[in-house]
Amino acid sequence: MQHFARLMAALGLACALLLPAHAASGYTQTKYPIVLVHGLFGWDQALGIDYWYRIPAELQKDGAKVYVAQVSATHSTELRGEQLLAQVKQVLAITGASKVNLIGHSHGGPTVRYVAGVAPQLVASTTTVGGVNKGSKIADLVRGTLKPGSVSESVAAGVAKGLAGLISLVSGGSSLPQDPVQALEALTTQKLADFNQRFPGGVPSTACGEGAYSHKGVLYYSWSGGSTLTNVLDPGDGALALTGLIYGEQNDGLVGTCSSRLGKVIRADYRMNHIDEINHFFGIVHLFETNPVTLYRQHANRLKNAGV
Repeated sequence: MQHFARLMAALGLACALLLPAHAASGYTQTKYPIVLVHGLFGWDQALGIDYWYRIPAELQKDGAKVYVAQVSATHSTELRGEQLLAQVKQVLAITGASKVNLIGHSHGGPTVRYVAGVAPQLVASTTTVGGVNKGSKIADLVRGTLKPGSVSESVAAGVAKGLAGLISLVSGGSSLPQDPVQALEALTTQKLADFNQRFPGGVPSTACGEGAYSHKGVLYYSWSGGSTLTNVLDPGDGALALTGLIYGEQNDGLVGTCSSRLGKVIRADYRMNHIDEINHFFGIVHLFETNPVTLYRQHANRLKNAGV
């Protein structure tokens, strides 16, 4: 009987060693809740479609407490940031936690950085994914084309506001204000330069480097894609390939990789485009790159190991 028990124990140990690390329960169980923040024209859930496709569920599966914020689809970083701050306080009240881990995609990047800047005592870590941290050439081009006060600006703003309103309606956020012109301004290189003066946490001092890993007690991380065409079956790849041509540098179709860098850069050249970074179009991503969902799971484990 003792020999059998020893044999079973040895087999159990061997199986444990063969299993991947994330198979163990608690792999994503961070100390503080994770709050995911969408980008421009984003949502939490609309018509049953998650902006963060499959990501919250996969994080929760191994222990993470995950909350998905809903802020204005189009508006200034500051207004979106104030909306997020109110939701962060709600999460803290619900969970009893003292801090949160913020993860923002695209315009969600500056949005989470705003909260970390005005209320660092409530934020354990700030992570941007494809974050517009130093501005977007797309925004610069559109802002240069649509002159302030022009008819073309009014028409474009009307169309964009209608789209944002529709997104908000189907996602249950119809009461949120929308202002596409403010959103466009917020993502220009000049506005982000001004923003970074006020909220310097994690911002690299060089054009394409890393920033401080920690600022006022908040840990800073980032990652992004550096490709546009990643899967011929993805209907969004063609549009991102075209917008990516505007950049004279590596980009994900909407954000240059140098602009996306913040704090500790995990990687800025994944074979992902701006939509792949949130596991869309419905999980149609590059077949030979790390799956986007895996990146979020790995990052949750990274935060856990960092004690946050």
